[in-house]
Amino acid sequence: MEWKTLGNTPFLPPLYWRAALKRKITGSTLPEQGLRCRVSVNPKDVAAYRKVCGFADSPILPATYPHILAFGLQMQLLTAKAFPFPLLGLIHLSNCIRIHRPLGGVNELFISVHAQNLQPHAKGATFEVVTSVEDSLGVLWEAESRMLCRGVKLEGEAADDTQPTPVHISELTRWKAPSDIGRRYARVSGDYNPIHLSAPTAKLFGFPQAIAHGLWNKARTLAALGEHLPAANIEIEVVFKKPVRLPSEVTLHSSTAGSSGELLLKGAGDIEHMVGKWRPIA
Repeated sequence: MEWKTLGNTPFLPPLYWRAALKRKITGSTLPEQGLRCRVSVNPKDVAAYRKVCGFADSPILPATYPHILAFGLQMQLLTAKAFPFPLLGLIHLSNCIRIHRPLGGVNELFISVHAQNLQPHAKGATFEVVTSVEDSLGVLWEAESRMLCRGVKLEGEAADDTQPTPVHISELTRWKAPSDIGRRYARVSGDYNPIHLSAPTAKLFGFPQAIAHGLWNKARTLAALGEHLPAANIEIEVVFKKPVRLPSEVTLHSSTAGSSGELLLKGAGDIEHMVGKWRPIA
């Protein structure tokens, strides 16, 4: 893996143009280059993110917040000329984060992102966007987001990625996903994917209504689990199943507090939106 270090975080508007203009698959191998950059944490931005995602005030960053800090780097990686798949149309299948130490007292961090693990899938091909966050003591937080690009043809067998529904869980809470949550989350995250913003823009990509961002669903869920989860030495993995159409109401089912557990986010008519689990880092 070759690393390119940027002097500052990427400016997003040109990257949105690049994403909008690239519509074709241009290859079937991932680039061997990753991006790195130093970023600083802005308390005002964190407060705005907490509000949109339902996190209580705390000296510790929300578990999902490093994704926001890494978003510009991820955009630059996925819209680069060498990147073979168009960003618009990628489907976020799953997300796993690992918190090695509590995310407290952090103001400057070093973030790196790269893509890896291209695999055949029944509907195309999947790959992982890997994000790593370090402070002066070493790795603090890591994540893998598994993405699907439809229409890619790769040699080999597609892995079976069916996810069992958690069993020992009970209803914890419920909340509404309002019609404007996609726009509100876009403002705090930078993720202005048209499928999240409004029904007319979502229809351009084959969705009848706007859908909530997967990472908003995960963040809102972790905010609801709040005190139930350890602050560090934890791996939290979720699989996105059926999208949450906006507006709607969802119900969170989870196992009781502990160092490991399971969760399930359901919608009307028992639609499974997201299943997940947490456990200590192996």
